[in-house]
This record gives sequence, C-alpha cells and structure tokens, in this order.
Amino acid sequence: MARPSKPLISRTAAVEKSIEIIDSEGLDAFSLPRLAAALGVRAPSLYHHFSDKNEILTAIARYVGGKSVIRPRRAPGPDWPEYFVSLALNFRQSVLRHRNVAPVLIEHLPRETLVGSYEDNARFLHDSGVPTRLHIQILDGMETISVGAVLAEALHKPRTRNSLFPSVDPEGSPYLAAALAANEFTLKELFAERVRSFLIGVVVNDADRQREQETSA
Repeated sequence: MARPSKPLISRTAAVEKSIEIIDSEGLDAFSLPRLAAALGVRAPSLYHHFSDKNEILTAIARYVGGKSVIRPRRAPGPDWPEYFVSLALNFRQSVLRHRNVAPVLIEHLPRETLVGSYEDNARFLHDSGVPTRLHIQILDGMETISVGAVLAEALHKPRTRNSLFPSVDPEGSPYLAAALAANEFTLKELFAERVRSFLIGVVVNDADRQREQETSA
C-alpha cells in the first residue's frame, strides 16, 4: 500500500499509543485499524512510518526493552558489578510496567537494543579494569539472565515471596516449605542477587582458572 505524502502522526506517537492499547486491552486487541482509530487517523496513515504490523511490534519491543530502560549513573571502577545489577533492575522495571507487551519482546526484541548499547557496556567493563576475555561471557550472560528471568516473570501473574511456589504442602514438601519460610528476599531482591551472583561467579571462576594455569605451567 502506498504511503501518504505527508505524515499525519509521528512514529513515536504511534509506538506510545500502541503500548497504551496493549497495556489496557491486551495484545489480542491490537491491530492497525485499532491503532489508527486511537490516533484519530485512517490506517493508511500508519504506512508513512511502518511497512506492516510486524515493524510496529519491533518498534514497540525496541522502546520497552531498550529506549525506556534507564542507564545507571555509575562511574567505572571496582564495583562495576553493581552497574550491571542496576541496569538489569531497570530493564526489569521497564518490562514489568508493560506486562502485556512481554510476548512482543520474545519475538521482536532485537539483540542490539536489549539492555543498552553493547559497545557502551564493553567500554564500561574495559574502563573498570575487567579483562577483555571476560566481556563476551558477561554481556551474553547478562542478556540470558535478564531477558529470560524478566520475561518469564512478566508472563505470570504478579507474585510475592510467599507465592514463589504455589500450593506447597508443608507435610508433603517439608524442605521446600522450610526454604520458603526462611527466604527473606522479595522477587526484586532475588533477581538482583541472581545477577550479582552471576557476575561475581564469572570473576571468581576466572581467577581459579588463572591460578590453575599458573600452577600447571
């Protein structure tokens, strides 16, 4: 379909209105006619900015999973893991703010827009003194942990620390019940500790490997 010669709406307005529709009415309710009606234009006007519905969904994923994720204001240094913990938490906050958009992110979120610029993150690691040999392991692991955990959480109904494992029978599962009773972390805190443990583990495991190589040399 030919695009109108003059745009009646902005790309940003279309993306923001799309997210609003999905947030309030669900993904199944979203369509080009529904978006056009919400914007007060005819559907052909959308083709000035988007070639099809898939391109709109990709733009939505870029916004929720990238553009709206706040980058932490933390200088490079020895506490560099906390920068990535904060970045992961900000990604989580952005996604959970738009739970109905989670299925869109699974299919349409381009890797380069996940948790900020990979180039910027690699530079941050370099400036923090983290060995270059660990950068890909850290960046790839951060994507796997952040995206996997957050999208899984977003696709479930909101939970609390007491509902992590629903319908646990203390008699039938005494050890699990005891573990739940002893857990002091909220879901947000559990997520942060998961990310922090991964980052610290990368450094510790690398130090062990370096020592083993020096000993065997």
